[in-house]
Amino acid sequence: MRDNHLIFLRDTHIKCNRPVRAALFQCPKDMFPSDFAWGAATAAYQIEGGWQTDGKGPSIWDTFCHEKGRVFGEQNGDVACNSYELWEKDLECIQQLGLTHYRLSLSWARLLPDGTTRHVNQKGVQYYNKVIDDLLACGVSPMVTLYHFDLPQALQDQGGWKSPGIATLFDSYARFCFQTFGDRVKLWLTINEPHVCAKLGHEDGIHAPGLKEPGIAAYLAGHNMLRAHAMAWHSYNSFYRTEQKGAVSLAINSNWLEPLHAGCAEDIAATERCRAFTLGWFTWPVFVTGDYPEIMRSAIDAQSKKLGYSGSPRLPSFSKDEPAVLGTADFFALNYYTSRKVKPGGGCEKTLCMKSDRDAEEVLDPSWPICGVSWLAVVPHGLRNTLKYIKDTFNNPAVYITENGFSQVGQLQIDDVQRSEFYKDTILEVAKAVQEDGVNVRGYFAWSLLDNFEWEDGFSVRFGLFHVDFADAKLGRTMYQSGRQYAKIVLKYR
Repeated sequence: MRDNHLIFLRDTHIKCNRPVRAALFQCPKDMFPSDFAWGAATAAYQIEGGWQTDGKGPSIWDTFCHEKGRVFGEQNGDVACNSYELWEKDLECIQQLGLTHYRLSLSWARLLPDGTTRHVNQKGVQYYNKVIDDLLACGVSPMVTLYHFDLPQALQDQGGWKSPGIATLFDSYARFCFQTFGDRVKLWLTINEPHVCAKLGHEDGIHAPGLKEPGIAAYLAGHNMLRAHAMAWHSYNSFYRTEQKGAVSLAINSNWLEPLHAGCAEDIAATERCRAFTLGWFTWPVFVTGDYPEIMRSAIDAQSKKLGYSGSPRLPSFSKDEPAVLGTADFFALNYYTSRKVKPGGGCEKTLCMKSDRDAEEVLDPSWPICGVSWLAVVPHGLRNTLKYIKDTFNNPAVYITENGFSQVGQLQIDDVQRSEFYKDTILEVAKAVQEDGVNVRGYFAWSLLDNFEWEDGFSVRFGLFHVDFADAKLGRTMYQSGRQYAKIVLKYR
């Protein structure tokens, strides 16, 4: 979900409940458009469980979590929130919040156990048909992510995201999903946080598939993700858009970045390099030039020359013989969690690695409060700044905030006052971006609907609007105070 290694300074017979009725959020009602999407987000591996149920194939996260020492407390997503069996409980949570939208991801391995359309798992198709149909029956629109970190292990065994052929396989999977579910799904995300998937999974090794191949593998994986995304977008545009009338993008994560010292030329330059290697890595090809930021490519090439690397360019180039990546986003999907100040440095100078390539160190402002995990500084105005940057840089696209949240660790606090305040403060900043900055924000999705499996942190970190009691076999869901607060906001504006 985020890069946390930073430096410190069809059954539609569902009873639809009414949204929570409570005191209204104290802001003018017209701060958001009447059709604004109010949602919460989840991901298949983090909530579904049922890892071997009804014909599902293994994913790289199944493999990763079953290796010793990979995840906090040797925990895994074998059961997670058991949403595969308890979906209707999740639907009740969605209804209690009064959401207009729900973001979920599909498990590629549940639908296509070996990653290809040679074998379709009909039980998986039935499950997602039911989820989508139930949502629509209750007036909730699904936003569906095709890939949220959980590559089928069968494809990893063939090279995974490092293999050029993965793009064509992803396109085939995407076409299958568009054909199967696209009559009802109008908002699609191809890949969630390619930056995190590439860097944490292929450079740092702390996410599946757990590769530590610094300086090369992450760039290759990210390149193939962009190729895969572009192929899928063009497939939708050519074969499905006219009839289905949906929209397709990819979810890009970004911290807000600013110079450690506002007037320092070195800090300003470092901030631009850092932004190029994070937000720019995946936005420049899609929204601006069809290629990577020049500052990124030149920095990588210079470091390669400095260290005597003589192989093929570490940052690949896009082929003119493949579908163009430029223009392959119908909206901007942003995952924002926190902010950083930036100064030069922080690299591994004598070896090839992304840190030395970008020569930029991210530090915390000590005035920013920390919530739960140590990397998550609470900086609501950073979201507004990021939205304004997106408007100014990418020609004012429609923006969906597809993830944003506040974590809790340690002792459980159902009356989570700080997180309740966080949602009020953050959504006020979004309102300012809409009203004062003119940003075309179309929706906000809280991370997450439920406490769930938070990747390498297991169940030790809680982001949910609902608490899940993982110590009880029934996995009961209890609304946090922050859930009640979010429901008030939704009720005010939906």
